[in-house]
Parts: sequence; C-alpha cells; structure tokens
Amino acid sequence: MTENAAPALSITGLSKEFGGLLALDGVSLTVAPGERRAIIGPNGAGKTTLFSLISGEARPSAGRIALFGRDVTRFAPYRRAGLGLARTYQITNLFPRLTALDNCLLAVQALSPAKFHLHRALHRYPAFHQRARRVLDAVGLADKEDEAVRNLSHGEQRQLEIALALAGSPRLLLLDEPTAGLSPAESHAMTALLKDLDPAITVLVIEHDMDVAFALTDRITVLHYGKVVADGLAQEVKANALVQEIYLGTS
Repeated sequence: MTENAAPALSITGLSKEFGGLLALDGVSLTVAPGERRAIIGPNGAGKTTLFSLISGEARPSAGRIALFGRDVTRFAPYRRAGLGLARTYQITNLFPRLTALDNCLLAVQALSPAKFHLHRALHRYPAFHQRARRVLDAVGLADKEDEAVRNLSHGEQRQLEIALALAGSPRLLLLDEPTAGLSPAESHAMTALLKDLDPAITVLVIEHDMDVAFALTDRITVLHYGKVVADGLAQEVKANALVQEIYLGTS
C-alpha cells in the first residue's frame, strides 16, 4: 500500500451480539488495495458473521467499517456494492431456471441505471451482453452460456458465482468458501481460476482448505471465538503454535 492510498478495508473494534452470544468480539484488521487475505478458523469462529457485517447484511453491535477510506458502517448493502464491494456465499445463490448468460446479465445491469428501465428490452444493451460473455469466459464457462443453471455441475455453479461477483467490476471481493463441496480436481481448478484474477482486485477469502488458503493469499487472519488470535504472512501463521493447536489439530 502506498503512503497516501487508503486501505481497501479497515475494520476497527468490530463486535456482533446475537442475544447473549458474542459472535464477534472487537475485531480489527486492515487490508491493503490489491492484497489477498484469508480468514481462517474453526467452525463458529465468526468468519461468516464478519463477512455479513462487511457486506452490510448485518449491523454491528459496536465498531467501525471503512471501504477505501469511507465509513460505511451504516450503509445498506447496495451502497457498499456501489463502492466496489462484491460477495459470494458458502451456499450457491443463483437463479436455477435461468441460463448462465441470463444470470450474468442480471449481475451486469445490477449497478447500472438501466435496471430502472423496465420497458426496454435487454437486447437493446449490447455492452451488457459483451460484459456478461467476458466474465463467463474469464471463469471458463464460455461454452455454457445457454445452459440452465440447474443443469450445471456443482463446480460449474461455483464458477458462475465468481462470474456474477466479477460482473460489476468489483474493487473488493469477498469469497465465502469458494471450494466448498468441490472434488479435488474442481478445487484445483477453482484455485487456479482465483489465482488468475486481476491483481488490482482486493480479495478476502474464507477457506477451510489450508492448501487453498496458503496458495491463494499473502496474509492470513485467524479467528477463534470471535477474536483475532493470529495475523501475518501465511508461513508465519502456519508456524504459529497457537494456530496449530486450535485449528490445525496439533498440540
């Protein structure tokens, strides 16, 4: 990060309570523009809660969130998307009866004023089709554009979710377990796809597969019971005795 560049993401003292449960407890972290950062930790550590707070789908009980130097703590999800934030989910979130291309077209127009032109046919926007086909090609689905999503394999649906996230030209991309449920071959292909993303895109990824996390990212942040217990370069975190004990299963 250059001296004058604002962080892509800055979180300060972020907490979230659900009734009497403190799911996130005073989390602070800073992610530089273009950085690849993994969020790891055992089940229940607060990883997905953290993503929900960053994306605006949940409100924090305390703390502050800034995107590219702008305080977005009280912003609705669509306002954060307008600043360049995109997210994928642990469970695929697609329109199964529509084709892969139609799913992408919806994503492409989502941040455009054209979404309000309800009586103008979509074929009147050739730039949308060009963009949709580019992102499908970028994730290796160019030959699947006319296939209904429900007919795609699980791995292909995960690839399509990445395409939808890329459709709006995001500056910060949140990936929630992108290799979940994939076969070893599909996981390898997904890792290669993500490594090939535009280096200008800042990527924050939740990933249970340690090989994938270390292959994709520069830095690792470890959550445990809603708190940051380790943060640093991948190899430093991998060698951390506390991380090995609570996450990697060693003593």
